[in-house]
Amino acid sequence: MAKSKKKLKVIPLGGLGEIGKNITVFEYGDDIFVVDCGTAFPDDEMLGIDLVLPDVTYLIKNKDRVRGIIITHGHEDHIGGLPYVLKEVNVPVFGSRLALGLLEYKLEEHGILNKSKLQPVKPGQTIELGVFKIEFIRTTHSIVDAMALAIHSPAGIVVHTSDFKVDYTPISGEPIDLPRFAELGQKGVLLLMCDSTNVERPGYTMSERTVGETFNDIFRNANSRILIATFASNVHRIQQIVNAAVKFERKIALCGRSMVNVCNKAMELGYLTIPEGTLIDIELTRNYNREKIVIISTGSQGEPMSALSRIAAGEHRQVEIVPGDLVVISATPIPGNEKSISGVVNDLFKKGAQVIYESLAEVHVSGHACQEELKLIHRLVNPQFFMPVHGEYRHLKRHADLAHNLGMDEEKTLIMEIGQVLEIDADNAKIKGSVPSGKILVDGLGIGDVGNIVLRDRKHLSEDGMIIAVVTIQKETGNILNGPDVLSRGFVYGRESEEFMDDVKQVCMDSMMKGGGRNLASKKNRIKETMRDYIYQKTKRTPMIIPIIMEI
Repeated sequence: MAKSKKKLKVIPLGGLGEIGKNITVFEYGDDIFVVDCGTAFPDDEMLGIDLVLPDVTYLIKNKDRVRGIIITHGHEDHIGGLPYVLKEVNVPVFGSRLALGLLEYKLEEHGILNKSKLQPVKPGQTIELGVFKIEFIRTTHSIVDAMALAIHSPAGIVVHTSDFKVDYTPISGEPIDLPRFAELGQKGVLLLMCDSTNVERPGYTMSERTVGETFNDIFRNANSRILIATFASNVHRIQQIVNAAVKFERKIALCGRSMVNVCNKAMELGYLTIPEGTLIDIELTRNYNREKIVIISTGSQGEPMSALSRIAAGEHRQVEIVPGDLVVISATPIPGNEKSISGVVNDLFKKGAQVIYESLAEVHVSGHACQEELKLIHRLVNPQFFMPVHGEYRHLKRHADLAHNLGMDEEKTLIMEIGQVLEIDADNAKIKGSVPSGKILVDGLGIGDVGNIVLRDRKHLSEDGMIIAVVTIQKETGNILNGPDVLSRGFVYGRESEEFMDDVKQVCMDSMMKGGGRNLASKKNRIKETMRDYIYQKTKRTPMIIPIIMEI
């Protein structure tokens, strides 16, 4: 029988060269399935943008061949984009009970919840999607029920670790299933795709249990109200806060919509245990002595509308910081969020709170593997080819170097960019072409309607301001009937600038008087160029200039 010439295609549509927005397409013949579909935080250049989604044009174009979407765990950078994508590509979604539970809230908000499409899976289970058999492997991470994948395809086995760390003493459940990684390694793994987030950190990531010990010390020594901000999805962290609160006889209140939603879902599914009578409504905290209260809040990343940010700014309706309050920020800044968190910490200090954050105490441990844990996975899996994933370019490069140091040939290490197509079989792996990819920006209710040109204009306006010149002319003759009126925003203001603005008006008038035919577009361009040259000569500034010519 002739050997099939088909190759496995691996197409990352996000998560490479960036933090977040994780999504990878696997394709063989007529069958496609997707691993994860997340969002990313907008960077400082994306003025006014709320969310960043992956471009899934390729999936929409091939939606008849998409057999399903698998989510490895319930973090935003792995599930946040699904409500937007499922509107276009309506396929089954497979994931843990908690991941699907968190996804339900999102789909309900978007009005597209169809529970029959959500298929719960467990570690050790295998499902079939077309020619693919996907096996779920138990791992440990900063959320319950994180799973790695062993993708059995006609071309060979692909191991996708997703986000993980090697925690031998997890808060609940069993540790990472290292024996299964070893078994797959002995069977022969074609490609390893491995988390690169913490590749720059030597040694091992601390166990989540170390944070519990720190919380006990904090609660033991605190004689005021405690407010702890952490990721709502980190159920293990929340459980440890609950345990410390129960031990030191404090009531617990939840603050922030996502915190309430996640805790309710985690309690419903049995992932979170809070003794009866311990949890109280945030409104009722004023009825208790402050030293008997702990508030668990969202906002550990300094997000502008989060509970902690509003509390720090004095804009929260139920929680007001008073001198002596103890605030614990139990999270590490995601790259790009450092400035926001710093601002929140400063505001809390100004209000008289004592603030503990990661650099002051072990109030957070990472959910990602450090160098020694990554080496362990590489040795156990012993892949033929390696593709670092989940990280900025420097992380991918450092992870590739780590693989080289373990003896892997350089040509078998594949540092890819989003949109590139990897074609791979037992003989070779090559990058062949690319598919549409990039960022889709969400601004309010608009999805994708803000592009590079709009962002460029926003940046221009924020840096240099704007001048609008309005002139009314007679349609038949082109004579000026009114104006020019010149308005400025974000450029100059006040009486001292009136003389300068009068000069700008005169420049605009001179430009109009020069004639140049009846073509309005050419008149507008001439006004814009003349005003720009004059303003730059006088101020060395380049505001956005918008000429408006009205014909009567």
